[in-house]
Amino acid sequence: MNNRSLLTGTPRRARRREARRSDILRVAARIFRERGVTETGMRDIADAADLSPANLYHYFRGKDEILFYCQDRALDRMLDAVAGAKRTIPATADQLRTVLSAHLRTLLDDVEGATAHLKVEWLSPQLRRRIVAKRDRYERALRSVIDAGCERGELVTADSALTARAMLGALNWTVTWFNPKGPKSAAEISDGVADFLVRGVAAPDTAAGRRARLKGR
Repeated sequence: MNNRSLLTGTPRRARRREARRSDILRVAARIFRERGVTETGMRDIADAADLSPANLYHYFRGKDEILFYCQDRALDRMLDAVAGAKRTIPATADQLRTVLSAHLRTLLDDVEGATAHLKVEWLSPQLRRRIVAKRDRYERALRSVIDAGCERGELVTADSALTARAMLGALNWTVTWFNPKGPKSAAEISDGVADFLVRGVAAPDTAAGRRARLKGR
C-alpha cells in the first residue's frame, strides 16, 4: 500500500470505528433504560449489538467506559445548545427556553441514554472527575444565560445558582416518569417543560415574558 492509500485509509477506518461505537452506545442506552444500569452486563450489550464479548471489548474496555461516553456526548450536546442559543437567539428568555428544551431532548434521546446520563457512581474515579468537571462547566453556562437575562431585565431571579440547579433537577427528574410509548413525544415533553420553567423567571413586562405566558394559557 502506498503512502497516499495509508493517508486516505486511516480517516476512513476511524470513521467506521466511530460509527460502530455510536451503534453500540445506542444499543447500550436502550438496554440501560429497559433493564437498568446495575442489571446490564457487557455480555448483554454484546448480544444486543450482535457482537461477541471479545469484539465489544475491542471498542470499549468496560461498562463504565460506555457510560462515560454516553454522558460525555450528552454534555457536549447540551454545551453546544447553549453556545448555539447565545449565538443565534436575541432574547435571553428564548435562549433559556431553547437550552432547557435541548437538555431534555438529549436526556430522552436513545443515543445518549437518560439513565446512563445520571449514573455517575458507576464511573471510575478518573472518568467521574472528567464528567463532573464538564457538568460544572455546563451548569456555569446555564447560569450565564440566566445572569445575562437578569441584567437585561428579561428574567427575574434573586439567585441564578439556585434557579439553575432547580431547573436542572426538574429536567433530570423527567427521566423517571417519561414513557416513550406514552401520549406525548419526547419533543412535546421537552418543549412543554421548558415553557413551564421559563414562565417562572420571565419578566412579565418584556416581549419574551409575554410570549412565555401566552404559551402557558
